[in-house]
Amino acid sequence: MNAATRALVRQRADHRCEYCQTHQEDSPLAALHIEHIRPLKHGGNDDESNLCLACIDCNLHKGANLTGIDPLTDEVTLLFHPRQQRWDDHFRWEGLQLVGQTEVGRTTVRVLGMNSDEQLELRMAGE
Repeated sequence: MNAATRALVRQRADHRCEYCQTHQEDSPLAALHIEHIRPLKHGGNDDESNLCLACIDCNLHKGANLTGIDPLTDEVTLLFHPRQQRWDDHFRWEGLQLVGQTEVGRTTVRVLGMNSDEQLELRMAGE
């Protein structure tokens, strides 16, 4: 992946994790990660339509997952796709907690550990 593509992904995301919305300035690491929405091992590629910006927590929890189990319905559900879906359609904030509003949102919050103790501490520090 070339530098121009990396710059495009960062700028398009406004330097925020496209899953949990952590801003680059609030990330405990030097840089947010360029993440493959559809992982390479599942036929994904380096095209900008398959790339998003992710914090280390979301990126590591997501790994090669494409799906998870919706905690409400117990059904296998796709994870949030930042290039094909609108964040506000699937998530909302309740204080520092990120709440999934749909099966996709609930499943993504669960699989990516978006309300882990570490994530909540990071959000408190950023306020």
